[in-house]
Amino acid sequence: MKAVRARTPRRPALKKPFNPGLKDPVGVYCRVRPLSRPDQECCIEVINETTVQIHPPDGYRIFRNGEYRETQYSFKEVFGTLVVQKELFDVVAKPLVEDLIRGKNGLLFTYGVTGSGKTHTMTGSPGDGGLLPRCLDMIFNSIGPFQAKRFVFKLDDKNGVDVQCEVDALLERQKRDAMPVPKTPSSKRQIDPEFADMINVQEHCKVEEVDEDNVYSVFVSYIEIYNNYIYDLLEEAPFDPIKPKWNNCNTPVRNGDLIPPQSKILREDQNHNMYVTGCTEVEVKSTEEAFEVFWRGQKKRRIANTQLNRESSRSHSVFIIKLAQAPLDADGDNVLQEKEQITLSQLSLVDLAGSERTNRTKAEGNRLREAGNINQSLMTLRTCIEVLRENQMYGTNKMVPYRDSKLTHLFKNYFDGEGKVRMIVCVNPKAEDYEESLQVMRFAEMTQEVEVARPVDRPLCGLTPGRRFRNQAFREELSRKLEMRGGPINGEPEEQSASEMFLQNFPPLPSCELLDVNDDQTLPKLIEVLENRHKLRQMLSEEFSKNVLAFKTMLQEFDSSVVSKENYIQGKLSEKEKTIAGQKMELERLEKKIKTLEYKIEILEKTATIYEEDKRNLQQELESKSQKLQRQASDKRRLEARLQGMVAETTMKWEKECERRVAAKQLEMQNKLWVKDEKLKQLKAIVTEPKNEKPERPSRERDREKPVQRSVSPSPVPNAPPVRLRHRRSRSAGERWVDHKPPSNLPTETVMQPHVPHAITVAAASEKALAKCDKYMLTHQELASDGEIETKLIKGDVFKTRGGGQAVQFTEVETLKQESPTGRKRSSPSNPDPPEDAADSEWTDVETRCSVAVEMRAGSALGPGYQHHAQPKRRKP
Repeated sequence: MKAVRARTPRRPALKKPFNPGLKDPVGVYCRVRPLSRPDQECCIEVINETTVQIHPPDGYRIFRNGEYRETQYSFKEVFGTLVVQKELFDVVAKPLVEDLIRGKNGLLFTYGVTGSGKTHTMTGSPGDGGLLPRCLDMIFNSIGPFQAKRFVFKLDDKNGVDVQCEVDALLERQKRDAMPVPKTPSSKRQIDPEFADMINVQEHCKVEEVDEDNVYSVFVSYIEIYNNYIYDLLEEAPFDPIKPKWNNCNTPVRNGDLIPPQSKILREDQNHNMYVTGCTEVEVKSTEEAFEVFWRGQKKRRIANTQLNRESSRSHSVFIIKLAQAPLDADGDNVLQEKEQITLSQLSLVDLAGSERTNRTKAEGNRLREAGNINQSLMTLRTCIEVLRENQMYGTNKMVPYRDSKLTHLFKNYFDGEGKVRMIVCVNPKAEDYEESLQVMRFAEMTQEVEVARPVDRPLCGLTPGRRFRNQAFREELSRKLEMRGGPINGEPEEQSASEMFLQNFPPLPSCELLDVNDDQTLPKLIEVLENRHKLRQMLSEEFSKNVLAFKTMLQEFDSSVVSKENYIQGKLSEKEKTIAGQKMELERLEKKIKTLEYKIEILEKTATIYEEDKRNLQQELESKSQKLQRQASDKRRLEARLQGMVAETTMKWEKECERRVAAKQLEMQNKLWVKDEKLKQLKAIVTEPKNEKPERPSRERDREKPVQRSVSPSPVPNAPPVRLRHRRSRSAGERWVDHKPPSNLPTETVMQPHVPHAITVAAASEKALAKCDKYMLTHQELASDGEIETKLIKGDVFKTRGGGQAVQFTEVETLKQESPTGRKRSSPSNPDPPEDAADSEWTDVETRCSVAVEMRAGSALGPGYQHHAQPKRRKP
C-alpha cells in the first residue's frame, strides 16, 4: 500500500499594494492618422479636443437599408493629423514614466485597425522618434547620475531582484568581460545608423523630483505573442518556424498534425504578478544601448505584406522596461543590503496587431491563420473589458476570462490594480475602414468606463535624506585638504589640520645660526622656545580634545533626542496609518454596501417599472372592459325599451283585435237571435191566424218604424226625430262644388256612390278651382280595424279672404263603409214552405247582408244613427 504524500502548505498570499478606495478610469486617447492621398474620401472628423465624429461614406446607405447617421465618440483627448510625437508623448506617456521612477507600474498599448499607425506611434520613424525611444530617453535623463554599476542588481528567475555588494558585482563584471561573446551590449560602441535618427531626441525631458539617495538600474526585455504563443525576441537561440512532424520513414505526416512551437510559459510570482519564465532581460545603461536591444528584437518580429498594409504586424509585441532601485546606507556610500528595501517597477509598451477582415486582406494559409488568432485575442481582450465594466457598474462578481488568451493573461495584474493603464486608439479616416473604425470606437468608449485601483506610494526607508550629497561634499573637502597638504598624513586629519591652524599663530622661532663654536646662548634660547611651544601645543591640544569631546557629547545627546522624537513620530505615524487603514476598510465596506444598494435599487426600479407597466395595461384593459359593459348595458336598455314598446304595441293590437272579434261575435250571435226571433214571430203568426187567411208580409215601413233593439247599436235617445228612409239630398243642390279626389283613392265598386252635380273634379286643391265654387268636398279613404276600406266625404264652405285668397271651413263628414255579412242563411231546396215563407226568408237573408249607411250632421248633439236598408234579393232568371 502506497503511503499518502502530505501536501506542502501554501504560503499566505502577500497583500497587494494598492488602494481599493481610490480608483482611476482607464485613460483612452484617440489619434487620427493623415490620409495617404489627398483625393481619398474621409469619414472621421475631429470636432474638438475630446470628440471625434464618424459618418458613413458616400454610397454606404445604399448598401445598408437606408441607414445614415453621424455618430460622435468622446475620449480623454483627441490628437488630430497635425499633432507631433512630442505632444503625444507629453500627454500620454510622460506621466507613466514619472510613475515608473516613483516605483509604480504602467501599461501603455496601441489599438486599432491594421494600417492605422500603431507601430509608427510606438516606434516612430527616422527623425521622428515614437513613444518608446522617448520613454527611454526620459528615464536615462532622470536617473543618469544615480545609476548603479553593472550587476549590483541581479534579477532572479521568479520575477524578483537581488542586490550584490561591490566586490561580487566587480567579479561578475570581470567574468562577463572575459567571455568571448559578451551578451551585454557596450555603450562605448558606435550607434547603428539605421536607428540613430530615432533616438536623437533634442528635448532632454526628465523627471523633476528624483530620489537622489537611491541607486537605479534598468532592465529591458522584448517578447511577442504570435498565434497565442509567447516568443522571446532577445533569445540568442535560432528562431525556427513551425515544422511538420516527421515519422520513422523520414516523411512528413499529414498537415493537420504539427509540432506546437516552443512557447515561453506564463507564471505568477508571490505578489500575484504575471511574468514570462526564462525571458531574456538585459541590463542597459543608456538610451542608445536600450534601443539597440529593442532594434535587435524588432528585426525578429513577424511582419507580412497584405493588401491593406505593406508591413503588417502579425503578432502582438511587448517591450518591458523594469526599473530596480534601492536606497543607500546611512553613510551614503554603498547600496543597502536589504531585499525588503528594493523596489522593482515596470512599464509595458504594447504594440497590438491590427484587427482585420479576411475578405479585405484576401489572406490565405498562414496569413489566414494569423488573422484568426489576432482577432481571437482582441475579442478576448474586449470580453475581459466588458466583464470588468459589468462587475464594477452593477456590483456583480462574474469571472473575468483572462486565461482565454495569453495577451490578457499577461496583463491581468494591471487591471487588478497594479498600475495605471493607458490606451491609444489609432484610426485611419479613409472610407474603406469605416466599419472596422466604428467597432474600434465603440470598444474604446466602453473601455473608458472601467476603473483600475490606484497603487499606493512606496513606504519610506527611514534613513536621513540627503545622504548622497553629504558624503559627496565630505569627499570633495577631504580631497581638497589633502591636495593642500601634499598628501595624506597619519592620525585624524580634521584634528591635525586644526592644530596646524593654531601653530601658525605662534611667535616665530629665533635665529638658529651658529657662528662660533663656543656660542652657548643660541642653543639654550632655541631649546627654551621650543619647550614653551611644546607646552603651549599640549595645552591647546588638551583644550581642543576637551572641546571635541564636549561637542561629541552634545551630538550624541542631540542624536538621542532626534531618535526619541523620531520613534515618537514613527509611533504616531503608525497609529495614524492604522486609523487611515481602518477608515479605508470602512470606506471600502461602505462603498461595497453602496454598490449593493445601488444594484438593489436598480433592480427595484426595474421591477417597479414592470409593475407600473402592468398596472397601466390592466387599467387600460379595465377601462376598455368598463366601456364595453356600459355599451352593452345601454344596448340592453335600448333593447328592453324597444321590446317593451313592441310588447305594448303588440298587446294593444291584440286587445283591439280581441275587442273586434268579440264585437263581431256578439253581432253574429245577436243576428242569429234576431233571425230566430223573427222566425218565431212568423211561426206564431201562422199558428194564431186562421188558415184561410194568407199571412201578410211584414211591412218594411213598420219594421223601420219599430226597429228591433240590438246590443251593438247605441240605444236611441228619447224624443229623437225619426230617420228618413230615403237618402237625404244635399242642401247645396244648385250650388257649384269642388270634388277633390286624390289619385291614391281606390274604386269601391259599391252600389251607393257619391254623386255631386255641377262639380269640378280635381286631384289637388287649387286656388283657381276654389274661386269658381261655393262648396268643397274631399274624398278620403282609410283602412278600418276589421280590414275593410272606409270612405269619408269631408264637406265645407268656401269663403273669400280679405287678402283676396280662398279659405275652406269644414262643416260635416259623411262616412261610407262596406262590410261582409256574418250570418247568411240559405233556404233548403227541399223545404216545402209556401212562396210567402220563401219570400219572408229571402227578405230576412237580405236584411242580414245589407250595407250600413251612416249620416252625421256637424254640430248634432245626437250620436250617429244606424238604419238598415233591406232590399229583396233578385232571383236569377
